[in-house]
Amino acid sequence: MIEVSNLTKYYGDFTAIEDLNFHVEKGEVLGFLGPNGAGKTTTMRILTGFMPPSDGTVKIAGYDVFSQSLEARRHVGYLPETVPLYPEMTVYAYLDFVAKLRGVDDREDHVWDVMDTCWIEDRADQLIGQLSKGYRQRVGLAQALIHNPDVLVLDEPTIGLDPKQIIEVRGLIKELGKEHTVILSTHILPEVSQICNRVIIINKGHLVAVDSPERLSARAEGAERVLLKLQQPAEETPALLGNIGGVTSVEPAGDNGFEITCDSATDCRPEIAAAAVQNGWGLLEMRALGASLEDVFLQLTAEEDTNEDEDEDAA
Repeated sequence: MIEVSNLTKYYGDFTAIEDLNFHVEKGEVLGFLGPNGAGKTTTMRILTGFMPPSDGTVKIAGYDVFSQSLEARRHVGYLPETVPLYPEMTVYAYLDFVAKLRGVDDREDHVWDVMDTCWIEDRADQLIGQLSKGYRQRVGLAQALIHNPDVLVLDEPTIGLDPKQIIEVRGLIKELGKEHTVILSTHILPEVSQICNRVIIINKGHLVAVDSPERLSARAEGAERVLLKLQQPAEETPALLGNIGGVTSVEPAGDNGFEITCDSATDCRPEIAAAAVQNGWGLLEMRALGASLEDVFLQLTAEEDTNEDEDEDAA
């Protein structure tokens, strides 16, 4: 559905993005991550036809974003971080205006359907300038959906929403991902783990990782960590756990809990469980602790920075 090949963008002497290559399939929700200044917004503006690249190509539903711009844009809905709203218009009038621009048939029915989807039916006659930030964000999402696009590009879609609204929008994005291709850019990394099938991480304009959240977590782990909860640990429990083959460290983790790190080549869990039973500690819980997406993100972007520093030193 989306094909990005050798995408590069220069601003004068500054390289915003360089040689990006990735694809997104229909029905996939892709998390698009990177630190501030990494090139995320530039990439999304190119994908949606708001600016041309310096080099490379982007195809949406088979159409080149620039040589076949109108055809490509018909397949894209875009929610930028700053939503393009007219505060003097009512919610209904604004969405009807956007639907007209998009050439939507049966506009009235379609506008009401989209307002229902985004939970803003009860604000149809209210001026946009009088809405809370959360409701303005929902109107922005509605304008991105108004023409039922194949591709949705969402930049910080849950910003300004309360916790209940965030849960609702996350659920909506999951549902949209069943029929649409979704690119989601957000700084809320747990949100990506909950919603996205696959993740792209860029740093300083370069692609540093493309994979599922689960595989990225596995890739980031150099050792296996186990959380152990006991009913009656003894004073010597940490020492006894530390003597198990493959265990490299044992740290307290809350009341009667321990975080145990094992060599990546060793599965220590059978011996840990056996020790708990044999010593009568009362095994309540034992589970593997994967690296969080935050850990992965920090590790990958730090690696990229370190590699660049080494290259500069070598030069």
